[in-house]
Amino acid sequence: MPINTIIRLSVSESARMFGISQRTVRRAISAGEVTYVVVQGRYKINFESLLKWSQETTTVKNKMNKAGIGQYVNQWRIKNKLYSPNRKSLEESSEK
Repeated sequence: MPINTIIRLSVSESARMFGISQRTVRRAISAGEVTYVVVQGRYKINFESLLKWSQETTTVKNKMNKAGIGQYVNQWRIKNKLYSPNRKSLEESSEK
């Protein structure tokens, strides 16, 4: 996916991803806190503005970490040092 691609989510997708209610997302739209477009009568919210809004709003940030996509972050960490990347090899590969 090119870097300039704009990702847009529906109200329900946004609510599920951030672990909040659809009503909270709609309030953010009404208050002009997120950017959106209307496609065939449905809101399509700009993901970048949604993410920025979620990080600025403490309640939403906490809910995202507990009930939204953030709940999976701990499972992504490599706990066994044997399988984690070696910092020296990462630095060498980035220099090349």
